Amino acid sequence: MIIDTSQVQDINSFSRLEFLKEVYGILWVLVPILTTVLGITIGVLVIVWLEREISAGIQQRIGPEYAGPLGVLQALADGTKLLFKENLLPSRGDTRLFSIGPSIAVISILLSYSVIPFGYHLVLADLHIGVFLWIAISSVAPIGLLMSGYGSNNKYSFLGGLRAAAQSISYEIPLTLCVLSISLLSNSSSTVDIVEAQSKYGFWGWNLWRQPIGFVIFLISSLAECERLPFDLPEAEEELVAGYQTEYSGIKFGLFYVASYLNLLVSSLFVTVLYLGGWDISIPYIFGYELFEITKAYEVFGMTISIFITLAKTYLFLFISIATRWTLPRLRIDQLLNLGWKFLLPISLGNLLLTTSFQLFSL
Repeated sequence: MIIDTSQVQDINSFSRLEFLKEVYGILWVLVPILTTVLGITIGVLVIVWLEREISAGIQQRIGPEYAGPLGVLQALADGTKLLFKENLLPSRGDTRLFSIGPSIAVISILLSYSVIPFGYHLVLADLHIGVFLWIAISSVAPIGLLMSGYGSNNKYSFLGGLRAAAQSISYEIPLTLCVLSISLLSNSSSTVDIVEAQSKYGFWGWNLWRQPIGFVIFLISSLAECERLPFDLPEAEEELVAGYQTEYSGIKFGLFYVASYLNLLVSSLFVTVLYLGGWDISIPYIFGYELFEITKAYEVFGMTISIFITLAKTYLFLFISIATRWTLPRLRIDQLLNLGWKFLLPISLGNLLLTTSFQLFSL
């Protein structure tokens, strides 16, 4: 049997081409994810540096200044130190729950970034249930904290985990009702559609003006979800040493540290998307058409501007959160739960009923 070498070479080259196409397809899927993860990592490092500088300014002291120019590498130095510290396990605790808890807290928050639009259609997954997917995923994080507290075999850690679960449930409901009101106003639960609905009328089309009560409730609930002062009861050092983090050391303690800042960043981004117009540059609708034509002609420039606007609004809210931490005293646990169940829940429910009535009468 005579084999034509040219045919064999064609078959080999074809199979090699198909393999390269598969590799290219896999890389094309991974590039946006890795880019988002890199951007999130840099964002967290910037938040840590900002918090240290702003807190130093509020308390009239010198912040970090030795690690890099203006101390910008201080967070990286702290992370490197935690990475090489010894990883201790409680002798009588549940080591599986103890080890899985921090991972669940971080992964559940990281998944929330998949539905956030950083610019015009610059989003990993534009889902029709985008905002409610964020709420569903963020509800998993307190389970990781509860597992960590229970697996530590420490009464302070367990109390911190229970507080985290109670606090999350108490403030998740008002936050969900506020998001539902926004979805009714925008006729969609997609994050991209919500931003585009606000951008029709420029600055005055922001949901901040149409939902001022919902904005305040969302602001308070998101701070409570992030366990930031004055709502950091799960890790109150005067009462619980360090709450669910008490028995942790090394990189696992660092994961909790990262998770808190990841949660703060994702909450700030959702405040921007839901209430502050997202990537909208906030100019009246008359001039918006011309700008839209410019961004179509210069797509890269328009994408850069939209990302810059989104991050500028996000870091404005972050500044408010950081300043609040060093301004207000910590609440008691009974005051925290009373605020959630007796005040925010009825007000957010009334806000939802008013929004529903307005939408029905406007049909």
